Parts: sequence; C-alpha cells; structure tokens
Amino acid sequence: MADKTKLYKWAYFLAFFTIGYNLIEGAVSVFFGYADETLTLFGFGVDSFIEVVSGIGIAHMIHRIKNNGNESNGAFENRALRITGYSFFILSVGLAITALYNIYIGHKPETTLWGIIISVISILFMGFLIKAKTKVGKELGSAAIIADANCSKVCLYMSAVLLFSSGLFELTHIPFIDVVGTVGIIWLSVKEGLECFEKIKNNGHCGCNSDGCNDH
Repeated sequence: MADKTKLYKWAYFLAFFTIGYNLIEGAVSVFFGYADETLTLFGFGVDSFIEVVSGIGIAHMIHRIKNNGNESNGAFENRALRITGYSFFILSVGLAITALYNIYIGHKPETTLWGIIISVISILFMGFLIKAKTKVGKELGSAAIIADANCSKVCLYMSAVLLFSSGLFELTHIPFIDVVGTVGIIWLSVKEGLECFEKIKNNGHCGCNSDGCNDH
C-alpha cells in the first residue's frame, strides 16, 4: 500500500506539473507569438491554455481512481472534455481564418527564434512527461493514466511542427512558411478535439491510439 500511495502522489505531481507547465508555456508563447507576429507560435500558446482544462480533468480523474478505482469518466471529467474539445475546434477555425488573411496580405513574421527555443524546451518536457506518466500508469495498472500519457504525444507532435516551421523560416525567410506551420497546428488541434469527444463516447477509455487501451 505504501508503494501505491507513493505512485499516486507521483501521478498527482505529474498532473499538476503538466497544468503549471502549460500555463507558463501558454503565456510565453502567446506573448512572443503576438509580439513577433508568428501565428504558429501564437496558436501553439493558445493550445497550451486549452490543455490546462484537460489537465484539470485528468487530475480529478486520478483523485477518483485513487479513492474508488473507477476509471470511467465522471460528470466533471466529461464537462472538461467537452470544453476542451469545443475550444480546440474554435481555435482551429480562428487560426484558419487568420492564416487565410495572412496569405491575402502577404504577411510574414518578424522572427521565429522564440518558436525554436520554446519548441525545443517543450519537446524535452513532453518527452519526460510521456515517459513518466506511462511508467506510473503501468505500475498502477491504470489504462486511463497510460491513455493520458499517449494523448500527450499530440502535444509533442505540435512542438515538432512548431520547431520545423520556425527553424525553416529562420533559415530561409520564405513567406508563408509560418502559415504552413499553422496548418499543422490546426490539423493536430482538430485531432485533439475529436479525441476529447471520443473519450466521452468510450466513457473514459482511451480515445488516442495507444497500446495501453487495446483491451477496451
């Protein structure tokens, strides 16, 4: 029991660390995305804020699993998933409209240096979180925690898109590369939004493609 208690404390820490990290990442990304007129970085930052809502739902889920072992979504988690899902869709529409406008006026960012810095940091932290959450999920025998770890891979992919588009623009300064990166963020945001509603449909079982959910 002592080991399990320690594992749940670690799971709590990872959940709240994810929330705190996304708040900081979101604030920094939105600030520099707006200041440097980088749509991909700005969208990435808004996405981080949306992830905070999802993170709160995950923290609540861990609390319920610890108390009663029930891994099905409760009303609170489903509400968080709906808010998160709709927020991703709204973000995608907003980014798409802004990207089309940027193409129309021929806009390009001032610089994408901060996009490179933030994406590299994010890739490192997301890699750590995925590995740590998967480990604690397996040790607790919790498919829900493993599912959360696998869904974090979408955040890793977003960071990779940001790094690619920011790095390519900084090297070439070719117009519209920022728009290409934005399209990648839009696609992944829609994917995350659909996965939120898939989780509700599956009553808390994994909506992401992961080995930890094969038997559900």
